[in-house]
Amino acid sequence: MILSELTRPVAITMWDFSWLERRWAGAGYENWDEALDGLLERGYNAVRIDAYPHLLSAGANRVWRLKPQWTNQDWGACGLVDVQIQPHLNRFIAKCKERGICVALSTWFREDLGNQRALIATPELHARIWLDALRSIEQDGLLDSILYVDLCNEWPWWGTFFGTDEQRADWRTLKSMDWMRRSIGVLQKAYPSLPFCFSFSDRVLEDNTSLDLSFMRLLEPHIWMSKDTDFYRQIGFKCNPFDADEYRPVVEHAERLYRMDERHWQEGLAKAISDVALWSRKSDLPLVTTECWAIVNYRDWPLLDWGWVKELCAFGVAEAVKTGRWAGIATSNFCGPQFVGMWRDKTWHQNLTGLIRSGAMPNP
Repeated sequence: MILSELTRPVAITMWDFSWLERRWAGAGYENWDEALDGLLERGYNAVRIDAYPHLLSAGANRVWRLKPQWTNQDWGACGLVDVQIQPHLNRFIAKCKERGICVALSTWFREDLGNQRALIATPELHARIWLDALRSIEQDGLLDSILYVDLCNEWPWWGTFFGTDEQRADWRTLKSMDWMRRSIGVLQKAYPSLPFCFSFSDRVLEDNTSLDLSFMRLLEPHIWMSKDTDFYRQIGFKCNPFDADEYRPVVEHAERLYRMDERHWQEGLAKAISDVALWSRKSDLPLVTTECWAIVNYRDWPLLDWGWVKELCAFGVAEAVKTGRWAGIATSNFCGPQFVGMWRDKTWHQNLTGLIRSGAMPNP
């Protein structure tokens, strides 16, 4: 079911590239039936995954060896890993379809040893790899399970082929806007009923209402209290993907700072949600958010408790539902079996997914 056919918002989770990479014993996705049954039990009816379109296009049945994106996060593999995109992608989508779970497709453009992603030199090539992926899914009669397609997670930061770090810091540049418009244009012509977008995590709280994003069918902003306030600055957090010391300031300061003035941090999150809802209204585009609410990086870790994270995420979900602008809402970016402390609280998930799915769809 595509986004425009929904009568109620979906409760969606992000399983990123974990669905395919975390398949060793105890990693959480070694048994897809068990993982998906657990998702359904918690009340979710949509999942967003990496379709690896650049690898599928270059060799759908080939075994690709991927480099780790990080060693101290629990998304994906923490070391070298081998993946085969097809037939696994279609098998996973088919299992979702059996359960009435919609699938949103995205990509983090994971790096293989040959760096296949570096060959994406134009918006048309970007579109072509997605055309190959969608045709591969369509051949097995699974296209009706696709909710929407996000051409690049948190564009353009994860699109390393787009340019330097500085060039990838702002999605609103003329070059970026042209790239998005042209790539989506190719895909929309081939699949006119399928919603396409690019997701964003930066500059989503600024006034973007003057930008013409009518070539997209939805907005997918990622919103966190910790990132969209000065929370991270106050705790001294720095992202160090291959250094476990990244969690030192989180352990020592995060919950303590939040508990010192819970209302202040909740108000900061509420304002971020309100700002994005206003952007949605003015652009006349529905919202889907799959990464969100409390803190960006967290995990099962000594001296880290999930209680305050769940509390803030529940607040964020309620605020988003109240706006009536979201067609898809996640409870956090930790809703997967590898995050044991978050996953095991079934009642928490059921309460929030029930709230999400009872909400109203955005009106023009």
